[in-house]
Amino acid sequence: MSGSSASARCAADETEDSGLLAALLDGMDAALVAFSADGTVTHWNHEAERILGWTAAEAVGRTGLTGWAVRKEDADGVGAALTAAMRSPGRQVHEFALLAKDGHRVLVRTQSSAVRGPGGRASGAYCAFSEVHTQIDLERSIALSEALFEDASWGVVLVDADLRPAVVNAHAARVLGVGRTALLGRPLAELLAQGVEELECALQHVLAEGAPPAAAELWVTLRSEEAELPRRCWRSGFVRLASPLAEEPVPLGVAWLFQDVTEAKRTEQENSLLRFRAHQLHRAGRAAAECPDPAEAAAVHLDFALAGFADHGLVDLATKPAPAPYGVVAGDDTYEAHEADEVDAGYEGASAACALVRTLSSPAGSPGPSEASSATGIPVPYVRGHPAFQAYERRGSVRSSAGSAPAEGWAAARNWPDGTVHGLCAVLRSRGRTLGVVTFLRSPARRPFDRADADYAEEVASRIAAALDLSGAASA
Repeated sequence: MSGSSASARCAADETEDSGLLAALLDGMDAALVAFSADGTVTHWNHEAERILGWTAAEAVGRTGLTGWAVRKEDADGVGAALTAAMRSPGRQVHEFALLAKDGHRVLVRTQSSAVRGPGGRASGAYCAFSEVHTQIDLERSIALSEALFEDASWGVVLVDADLRPAVVNAHAARVLGVGRTALLGRPLAELLAQGVEELECALQHVLAEGAPPAAAELWVTLRSEEAELPRRCWRSGFVRLASPLAEEPVPLGVAWLFQDVTEAKRTEQENSLLRFRAHQLHRAGRAAAECPDPAEAAAVHLDFALAGFADHGLVDLATKPAPAPYGVVAGDDTYEAHEADEVDAGYEGASAACALVRTLSSPAGSPGPSEASSATGIPVPYVRGHPAFQAYERRGSVRSSAGSAPAEGWAAARNWPDGTVHGLCAVLRSRGRTLGVVTFLRSPARRPFDRADADYAEEVASRIAAALDLSGAASA
C-alpha cells in the first residue's frame, strides 16, 4: 500500500470516528460540553443547545463559559468546579446556574470529570448536565419505585405483556403466600384458583385501552393444595406502562396495585343485608296490619320474608303441644337451641310423638303469593328425624344442606320440592306454646343458610306464629 493510500485511509477513519462521536454526543439525553486543557470549548451537543439556546457553532472555540454561558457573578464558582474536576480522580457533582442565550438563568446539576491522555495527564474535561428539576423528577421516580417495592402497605405486581408477573413487591408476595422470585414468569392461573379470568380480562383491557377510570373490586381465591382457602376481595388499580425511549408508545406491561378489603367489604355487605331485612320486616308489618284475616297476614309475612332470602316457604302446624326438650322442664320458655344445628341423620326425637299439618306454602316452581292449604287435617309425611321435627322438638332453628354434591333424591326424601339443596326450619312460638314449624328452602343458585339467616328466620317465625295464633288456626 502506498503512502498516499494509507494517508487517505487514515483520514477516512478519522472522519468516520469523528462522525460517530458527533452522533453519540448529539444522541445523548444529557447536555454535554467538553474543554481542552486551556479551557477552550471543544464539544457542545444538541441537548446543551436545547437547554441554553447556544448552538454548537456559537459555543465551540470559545474560551471558558464566562460572559456568555455564565454570568460574571457566578464565574468563580463554575471555574473552581471545572478546575477541581480536572485535578481530581473520578467524577465531581455540582449544582450551579448557567446563562441561556435569551438571558434567563438555568439551574443545572453537573457531573464533571477530567479527560486524560495516554500518560495519565489531564488533557481536558467534560461536563454533562441537566436541568435540576428534571433530575429531581427522575430521582423522585426512582425513589417512588423503590418505596413501592419495599415499604408499601399494599400489593404491587408488574405484569408483562404476556400477563405474567415480572416484578413483585414484598407485600404482594406475603399476600400471595409465596416468595418474591417464585412468582416471576408464572401464569396467573397457577396462583389463583378463582377470579383469574376477571383479573386477566382487566389486564388485557388496560394493555389495549389504558387505565380504567376507577378502582375495581375483584373476588379471588388463592390456589392451595393443602386446604380450601376463603375468598378474598382485592380493591385493584391498574396502570399501563410504556417505554419512554420509544418513538411510539410500546406497552411494557401493567402495574397492578391491590389492597385486601375483604373484612370491610363483608361488613358492608352484612350491613346492607341487615338494612334490607329490617326494611322487609317493616313493610311486612304494615302490609299485614291491613289484612282483615290474621291467616292472610301470616301469608303476607311469609311472602315478604322470601324476597332475597329463600326460593320456597312452608308453614306446618302441630296437632298437639310439643313435649319438653331434652334437659328442659316443661313450660320453660327460655330454652334456645345451640348454634342452628345441622341435621343429625340418626336423630329420632319427637318424630313419632307429634304430627305436622301443612297450613301455608309458597308456590313451587313459579312466583306468586303464598296460599293456605286445604284443611284436610292430614299430616305431612315427614320421615322420622326430619329437620322440621328436630326444630319442633328443640324449640330452635335447624339447618340442613345437601352439600356440594347432592345425592339423588335428597329433597324428595324430606318431602321438599325438587331442586332444593338447603333447608332452614324455625319453630313457631306464641304465648309460651310451640305451634309448629316454618321452613325456608333454597336452590343450588343460593348459598347454604348461616347463623344470621337463622336469626332472621326466627324473627319472621315469631310474626307468623302470632298471626296464626290470633286466627285460631293453631291447635290449643
